[in-house]
Amino acid sequence: MRVNRALPLTVFVADDHEVVRTGLASLLAGQPNIQVVGTAANGLQTVREVLKLRPDVVVMDISMPQMNGIEAARELRARLPDIKVIILSMHSSVEHVFHALEAGANGYVLKDSAAQDIIDAVRAVRAGRRYLSSKVAALMAEIEAHGAARSPLASLSRRERQILQMVAEGHTSAQIAATLHISPKTVDTYRSRLMQKLQIGDIAGLVKFAIQHGLTAPE
Repeated sequence: MRVNRALPLTVFVADDHEVVRTGLASLLAGQPNIQVVGTAANGLQTVREVLKLRPDVVVMDISMPQMNGIEAARELRARLPDIKVIILSMHSSVEHVFHALEAGANGYVLKDSAAQDIIDAVRAVRAGRRYLSSKVAALMAEIEAHGAARSPLASLSRRERQILQMVAEGHTSAQIAATLHISPKTVDTYRSRLMQKLQIGDIAGLVKFAIQHGLTAPE
């Protein structure tokens, strides 16, 4: 990939914690030839804004409300194949890393990494290279050597994963319906289908499953 270095590298930052979001934006905006063009606090807002702004790179957390960073990455890479996505997360499990990269993320940086890691990651993915924190790189080597077990999430559609996350976050059927522009009856149908597919008998079980598989974070 040939990069025009005369143009600023444009970045969008997404994190549901305001302190982290503003801190990242300030860090990146303070670097030569990097321009932060927008920020967002949840995954749905991130997708909407990025589709409008078309930045070079999106830096976003996994654990965001309404749509997590992995699902947002999947959506963005499907609709904007050239966009570069960096997942910034506190999670370093094989499952989190595998699903982020499978969704099309170009980089995965742990939140406890040095600030320079984030700057290096942005420049690397813009130049067409993959960037992984050192601990994540070791996990990736394990995945490539031994393979990753198929996750139960793989049996769910994008809409099912989205509704599962929102149910786990405590949203009612009416609230989910309003956010996703579908009917409450349709939400209830999805929820029943989720319980059947995952062989889970109640909402508490769905919440536990969503947390265990990285769709949402425990409070």
